[in-house]
Amino acid sequence: MGGVVTLQVLDGADRGRIYENLTPTITIGREEGNTIQLNDERVSRFHLKIQDDQNQYVLTDLESTNGTKVNGEDIHLRILRFGDMISVGRSVLLFGSREQIAARLAQLRGREVPPERTVDANAVEDPVPEKASLDFEINWGDEMPGQSTLHSLLPPELPARLSPGQAAQLCEVLEYLHIRIRDLLASVKVDEKTELATLEQRQWQNLLDLQARLAAYLRAIAEPQE
Repeated sequence: MGGVVTLQVLDGADRGRIYENLTPTITIGREEGNTIQLNDERVSRFHLKIQDDQNQYVLTDLESTNGTKVNGEDIHLRILRFGDMISVGRSVLLFGSREQIAARLAQLRGREVPPERTVDANAVEDPVPEKASLDFEINWGDEMPGQSTLHSLLPPELPARLSPGQAAQLCEVLEYLHIRIRDLLASVKVDEKTELATLEQRQWQNLLDLQARLAAYLRAIAEPQE
């Protein structure tokens, strides 16, 4: 495996932050000196580490006070896969970039899609984007013709020039959606051996991606550019 990874904060005081191009070993905790420092009093000073061991990403809980969960399960040592949800204190992080998660979804449906793969522009059967695309993968379905998956909806842009009142109203709407999704995610359990979740894996990743988008929108509204 190897290479760099991305961690997105889905929930907690740092919601909406994205940490890209991180090279293991990665540490997460409340104290300065961690790769990712979280503003969360329920997170230990040095809570966990993620290291690359024999081409696998291994998460180790560093004897934290409140423990670590991966996909809703309490863990001490765990091999991470792109798309896994890490819960520490009141914070929730998504492991992997959109491209890395898309590549894993492609493999789960039985298709090898290297991150830098190119495809024949004239190919018709089950076409895929030049790079692994999460939009493509979460909208892919066995019952759909191959071409139709290329026409997924694009995410909407945030409106510009909002007044403070409008911004507060939009935050309220997004916050409501965020809480609903958070509760749904908290109910999901993943079997480590079979990788089976309560929800079908593609829908599970679809929900995680939507929550990541909503988190980014909320931070952009709360901290407008000067």
